[in-house]
Amino acid sequence: MPEKYTNQYINRELSWLQFNARVLQEASDNTVPLLERLRFIGIFSNNLDEFFKVRYATIKRIDLAGKDGKNVLKGTTASKLLEKITAIVIKQQEESLKIIDVIKEELKQRDIFIIDENQVTPDQDAFIRNYFVAKVSPALVTYILNDLEKFPHLKDSVAYLAVKLVLNDKIPKEGRISKILQQTTKEKIYALIEIPKNTDRFVVLPEKEGKQYIIILDDLIRYCMHINFSIFNYISASAHMIKITRDAQLDFDNDLSKSFIQKISSSVKSRRDGEPVRFVYDQTIEKDTLGFLMDKMGVDNTDSIIPGGRYHNRRDYMDFPDLEDESLVYQQLKPLAIPDLVLQGSLLDKIAKKDFLQYTPYHTFSYTVKFLRESAIDPKVKSIKITIYRLANISHIASSLINAAKNGKNVLVQIELQARFDEAANIRYAEQMQREGVNLIFGVTGLKVHCKACVIEREEAGKLKRYGFISTGNFNESTARIYTDYTLFTTNEDILKETNRIFKFFEINYKTYRYKHLLVSPHYTRSSLIKLIDKEIKNINEGIPASIKLKLNSLSDYDMIDKLYEASRAGVKIDLIIRGICCLIPGIPGMSDNIRAISVIDKFLEHPRLYIFQNGGNPKVYISSADWMTRNLDRRVEISCPIYDEDIKLELMDTFSICWSDNVKARKLSKNQDNAYIRNDKEKVRSQIATYNYYLKKLGN
Repeated sequence: MPEKYTNQYINRELSWLQFNARVLQEASDNTVPLLERLRFIGIFSNNLDEFFKVRYATIKRIDLAGKDGKNVLKGTTASKLLEKITAIVIKQQEESLKIIDVIKEELKQRDIFIIDENQVTPDQDAFIRNYFVAKVSPALVTYILNDLEKFPHLKDSVAYLAVKLVLNDKIPKEGRISKILQQTTKEKIYALIEIPKNTDRFVVLPEKEGKQYIIILDDLIRYCMHINFSIFNYISASAHMIKITRDAQLDFDNDLSKSFIQKISSSVKSRRDGEPVRFVYDQTIEKDTLGFLMDKMGVDNTDSIIPGGRYHNRRDYMDFPDLEDESLVYQQLKPLAIPDLVLQGSLLDKIAKKDFLQYTPYHTFSYTVKFLRESAIDPKVKSIKITIYRLANISHIASSLINAAKNGKNVLVQIELQARFDEAANIRYAEQMQREGVNLIFGVTGLKVHCKACVIEREEAGKLKRYGFISTGNFNESTARIYTDYTLFTTNEDILKETNRIFKFFEINYKTYRYKHLLVSPHYTRSSLIKLIDKEIKNINEGIPASIKLKLNSLSDYDMIDKLYEASRAGVKIDLIIRGICCLIPGIPGMSDNIRAISVIDKFLEHPRLYIFQNGGNPKVYISSADWMTRNLDRRVEISCPIYDEDIKLELMDTFSICWSDNVKARKLSKNQDNAYIRNDKEKVRSQIATYNYYLKKLGN
C-alpha cells in the first residue's frame, strides 16, 4: 500500500468475538421466538467453547513459548491479546446471564416456569425423586476430594458441581463411615459431581393447572443431594458449578506401524489431556471452596479464569424442549423442490440435459442423497469419487456409498479425518466403509481436504460420461437443515474433468495439475483471485464499470485484504457479506472508501461462499468451499467452481442481492465494531424469508 495506516486490520480474534456478540444479539431480540432465543444462547456458548479450545489455546501456546507474536497477530502481543479476550468474554458472559433472566421472566408470562431446587413443590417431590433414582443416580460420578492423593482429571467442557458438605459434630465413633470422615478435614468434605452428558439437561415436570414446569438437571441433582450423600452426617450442603476448557490441538505420534486412522483416533483420545485454557466457575461459590479447588487443580492467574453464572455448558440450550407450542419457535419452512428436477424420476437423466442448483435448506437435501442412491444401483454407473469432510451421525451419504461398493462400483472416498470435533464420527464411518469395500484416501500430507465434490462415471453408448456435483457445504443431512449452502449438479465436462484431476492429486500427491476452469487451493486460488481483482482494477482505470461482490464466512488473509484495499482506492465498488470474522475495515477514507460490509445472523447459518466479479458486463461467478483465510488459500485443498449456466448465474446474483438488501437481520461491519443493525425507510426485507419466497415463486406458488 502506498500509504500506511495506523490500524489497517481488525484483529482476527477480536473480530470473531464480535461475530459471537451478533449471535448474542439474536438471543436478546424480543422479535425472536422465546425458545429460539434460548437456543441462540446455546449457540453463543458452544461457539465460545470452541473458540477457547482452538484460537485462545493457540495464542496461549505462543505466549507460553516466550514469543510476543507481533508478526502473526499484527501489532499486538500474545499476552495483551489474551487479556483483551478475557475482558471481552467476561463482559459477554455477564450480558448473556442477564438475557437468560429476561427470557425466563417472559416465559413465566406464558405459564412456563424454569424452577430451581428451592422452588420444588410437594406434589413435584415424588416425581423428581423417582426420576433421580431411576435415570440420574446410575449415571452420576462423584469424587470425594479430601482423601484423594491425586486430583481427578476434569474432562474438557464437562460441567461439574463443586460440593461442600459441612459436617455434623456428632460423628459416629466406629464403622466405615467414621474412617472416611477421619481422613477428611474436621469440618468439611469437598466433592465433585460430574454432570452426565447422556442425560437430558432439561427435565419437563408434570403439567399442573395449564402451567408447564422445567427443572434443569443440575438443580434436580442439588435437590437430591441428600440421596447422593446419604452416608454422610452433614448439617448443610452447597453446590456450585465449574468447568474446564482444554486445548483441542491434535498431536500425532511418529509410530510408523500405526495406520493413519489409528494415529488420528489415538490423538483424539489424548485431546482430553490437553492443557487447560479456561476455568469457569459460579461467581457465588464460597471462597474456601474456590481456593481449595484452584489449589488442587493448579489453576492460577495466568489461566483464563472466568467468573460465570449458576449454570455452565449453556450450549445445551440448543436442545431445549419445544414444549409443543409453535408460537415459541420459528415457523418451519418446508424444504422446496428444484423446478424441473423430480425426485421420483431419474436425476441423472435430468442433469444430463442441463445444470441444476440446490440451495439448502430452501431446497431439500434429498437431491444429494438421491443422486448417490441412484448411482449406487444404476448398472451403467462404473465409479463414484467423493470428498467427505463432516458426516451426519446417521449418514445416508455413507450408506449410499457402501451400497454402491456392494453393487460392484469402484467407490473412492477422500475422507478428512481431521475435521475438527468430528474426528470420532468420521473415523467410525471410515472403518465401516473400509470393511464394506470402499476405497479410502486420507488426504495429503500437510494439507487438510476441505473441498466438497463428487464425480461419477457412467457408461453411455460405449463411452464414459461424467456426472457430478460441487458444493460449498458438507454432505451432511443434519447441517443441511440449518446451514445455507449451494450445490451445483452438472455434466459440464470442463468442470468435471478438472475435478477428476483433483482426485488424481489425492492419489499421487507429487504431481501438480493445471486448471483452466476451477480455482484450486493450495496451488492456484490465491493467484487466480488476484488476477480477477486486477482485471476489475484494469477495467475501472479504463472507464469500464467494475465491482466485486463476495459472500464469505470469514475474511482474514491480510494480503487479500490489501488487494481489496488497492481495488477500492482505484474506484472498484466492493460489497461484502461476511458472517463471521472480518479483519478488513470498510469505509475508511483513502483506504477503503468503496468497500461496504454487512453480516447477517438469523435462523439459518449463512455458510456459502460466493464470488461475483463484474468482468466488464459479463459477470464471472464462482461458488466455493474456500473462505479468504490463509489456511483456505494456502494450506487446504479447496475448489472454487465457475458457473457457466446463465440461468444459474442469474439465480446466484439474485440471492446475493436479496441478502444484501436485508434490513431486519443485517448488521453493518465497521471500524466501530458495534454491530449496528441496518435500518432504512425501504420495505422490510428479512433475507432468509425473502430467499425462501424467491424459490417458492419459481415453483409457481
